[in-house]
Amino acid sequence: MNPNKMTGVTTPILTPFNDDLSFAPDLYISQAAWLLEQGIHYVSPFGTTGEALSMSVAERLSAVDQLIDGGIDPSALMPGTGLSNLDETVTLCRHAVERGCAAVMTLPPFFYKNASDDGLYAYFVRLIETVNSNDLKICLYHIPPFAGIGFTPELTGRLASDFPDTIVAYKDSSGDFENTKKVIAAAPDIAVFPGSEKFLRQGMENGGTGCISATCNVNPAGIRLVYDVMTGAKEGNLDDVNNEMVTFRMNVEGYAPIPAMKGLLAEIRGDERWRNVRPPLLPATAKSTTELIALLGGNLHI
Repeated sequence: MNPNKMTGVTTPILTPFNDDLSFAPDLYISQAAWLLEQGIHYVSPFGTTGEALSMSVAERLSAVDQLIDGGIDPSALMPGTGLSNLDETVTLCRHAVERGCAAVMTLPPFFYKNASDDGLYAYFVRLIETVNSNDLKICLYHIPPFAGIGFTPELTGRLASDFPDTIVAYKDSSGDFENTKKVIAAAPDIAVFPGSEKFLRQGMENGGTGCISATCNVNPAGIRLVYDVMTGAKEGNLDDVNNEMVTFRMNVEGYAPIPAMKGLLAEIRGDERWRNVRPPLLPATAKSTTELIALLGGNLHI
């Protein structure tokens, strides 16, 4: 077993926009700093929650620069880098490496829905060889409900075995915990993170190392508390804190999560720019935000 696995709670950070839908770096930097203050281990710019595929490559490169130049430690960053063409994926990966980021979270080339394991393997071999850096660390991002394609346990095991210093983690956003367990068995030396805190406890009980979850944007301390109780860093009733965390998640899932979380930040922090999303998403209404706040009750600390 690898004693140096990535562990902990990672936030795929929301991307804030100004009213003209340009990127809002001041809100971005302050949100990243707050998340780390709340105990989040890693911040992941440009996951699904960060509206990554609504951002240009130039915007994504600039945003990572602004985080780091704004005081965020690059060793706490894991930018999303996966696109359907190899050249731009290389550009995003290389930039993250050059800026000293801990790792990158990389989708498969998602346009090609019928790609075989051998085809995906060839893509990642080319990616790793082209970036050509010992500092490249990849978290495979498995989200077939959105991407339409993913990393099978067999492919994950093959990549992890052939590139043990580069393929270091796997985010499982399939929603299928049986898949998570199969990946842990197929690639025991890499860190495996469920893509929702609903599976944080089960994951850690079965060899997982934490979670990477959208809801960390609005409940970071609650999720970190479950992790800390499980690792023995804090005392607490695991059933109680876990149930509270899962209930929070389920309440947010009752709405469109990205607009809903942005609506919460807009309302609680008093900056309506947080409500902005890029089409085709639509912003949360003030009414839906009020309803969600009422559901969350005293559990909202943002």
